[in-house]
Amino acid sequence: MLKVTLYTKMNCPLCDKAYEAIKEVNKEIDFNLEILDIYEDDHLLEEYQLLIPVIKGNDNLIAYGQISKELLRKRLLETNS
Repeated sequence: MLKVTLYTKMNCPLCDKAYEAIKEVNKEIDFNLEILDIYEDDHLLEEYQLLIPVIKGNDNLIAYGQISKELLRKRLLETNS
């Protein structure tokens, strides 16, 4: 099964929008979602602090920053095929 990871942080409006897009796409594409707060891991903070939100599918970069539902759906379908 496809594993989707959302790298996020507290008080992040872009992260909230990305999460909503993920929930909508998850109605069409079956996947397991993992949400990671970058402030809970120094390595993640260093790697993603300027990019969040970041979405990975099976450990491959799917999207970051401004995330649209359409782009997310397209990239997840590509990753899952």
